[in-house]
Amino acid sequence: MSDHIPRIRDELQRGFGSGKLKSVAFRREQLLALAYLLQENQARFQEAMQRDLGRPPLETSLLDLNGSIREAFLCYKRVEQWAKEESPKFNLATWAISPRLRKEAKGIVLIIGPFNFPIWCLFSPLAAAIAAGNAAVLKPSSHTPATSALIAELVPKYLDPSLYRVVLGDNAEVSALLDLQWDHIFLTGGPKAGRIIATAAAKYLTPITLELGGKSPVIIDPSCDLETSCRRLLWAKTSNAGQICTGPDYVLVPKHFQDEFIEAMSVQYANFYPNGPAASDSFSRIVGPRHFTRIKALLDATKGEVALGGETDSATNYIAPTVVRDVREGDSLLSEELFAPILPVVPVEDLDEAIAYIRARDHPLALYLFAQDETVKRRVINSTLSGSVGINDCLLQVSAEGLPFGGVGPSGYGAHKGKFGFDTFTHLRPVIDSPWYVDLFMSLRFPPYSTKSLQKINAAMLPTLPNWQGAGKNVAMTTSAPVPVNVNARGRFWDGEAVAIGIKASGKGVLLNGKEWLGLVLGMGVVLVGCWVNFGRAL
Repeated sequence: MSDHIPRIRDELQRGFGSGKLKSVAFRREQLLALAYLLQENQARFQEAMQRDLGRPPLETSLLDLNGSIREAFLCYKRVEQWAKEESPKFNLATWAISPRLRKEAKGIVLIIGPFNFPIWCLFSPLAAAIAAGNAAVLKPSSHTPATSALIAELVPKYLDPSLYRVVLGDNAEVSALLDLQWDHIFLTGGPKAGRIIATAAAKYLTPITLELGGKSPVIIDPSCDLETSCRRLLWAKTSNAGQICTGPDYVLVPKHFQDEFIEAMSVQYANFYPNGPAASDSFSRIVGPRHFTRIKALLDATKGEVALGGETDSATNYIAPTVVRDVREGDSLLSEELFAPILPVVPVEDLDEAIAYIRARDHPLALYLFAQDETVKRRVINSTLSGSVGINDCLLQVSAEGLPFGGVGPSGYGAHKGKFGFDTFTHLRPVIDSPWYVDLFMSLRFPPYSTKSLQKINAAMLPTLPNWQGAGKNVAMTTSAPVPVNVNARGRFWDGEAVAIGIKASGKGVLLNGKEWLGLVLGMGVVLVGCWVNFGRAL
């Protein structure tokens, strides 16, 4: 039953309304508690992931747990700096109104996680949401029941239950969550789920972040270090049994280089699984029967040639690491994101055809290139668009500190990790405080308006543009009373946008009357005193 979900949201609203999260010190306590939640229960998470995905403990630590702990600790260390109110770069035109930027929490956020990385994809955005001062509901995947149950058990033990809750369940619970209004929704999932979330969010104009996926291509250039490239590529394709949204989906290789590439892959395959992948304790399983059936159907329908692997076992949801060569346009393995340990190899004539193939499809979440030729690297990056790029390695761009994680277009929008995650869950709130003396030199904004006032405002506010060969040739319409604005830049104060004093178009004089001169002198005097005080504080 999902009747309790509105009550959970209401309780979190009261918790958020208490103002506890206004305190950065309190946020740091919660972030540290989150880090300990993960660190003190590593063995339990490894065991749960072993039950849900047959995942080796090393992969759970490397791909899920360690990154989550690091993210929580990074937010713990940096939140005081990130949350500070900021002032824009000093500008004489606007200094007097004291512009500043506050970092406000959005409110109650909903974070929906996937089955393939049920720890990192929930707790990494949660750390950012906490750092930004938000309350949150977590919805882990129903496809990983052991891990989701563990999350539901641990969160109320470590985090403030008036601010952070977990909702378990399937489609009914997700529907109940989406019927409610949230202040931000963060989803990691597939394009189908992304469309559902976006449609539901539109009802309340809720801001959303979508981390989706797609078919991430790999270009193999003959200039690459082939042994290293194949070892890294095979690792990325077989980790978590290929169920990684940024994982390599298919390979584009020159036709004349395909045999050499397949041979190098077979060497690494034998190194990884000397007794075969089915007997290996270093290879995961597909998450469930429905996903197994989908993947096997795609493999059975391929017109390509299975070069490595190909074995399946429905009883254990086992699909062997598989390399399929000579895959052509329109093949079943190219029809959708595989999310499987199957690597289709698509032969192309050259780099131009490889780039054209990628450009003709949706922007992927990741693009990978194996090449030593710097010219090839520049061409691929400059000719394509993707969420991220990995050159001579795969997946590691996600773990690089200081870089965002996110897609573009159909592969998602928005980003998280570190400061990028903090910004995702933060409302940047501009504030000004305008003193009485501002009207001494900004009085021209008040009625009654006149042509002279417009001249003065334009003269002071409009920038002096550099010469352009098309100037004056594309005017669509003119006013009945054109106003000269060709102001000599030497007549400007500071950067040309300082004070609306009405410099004459020729730059030879001013158009101020006595009262305006008095206001200007007094206003500038106040500004100069303010500058002296401001700089004195800075020193």
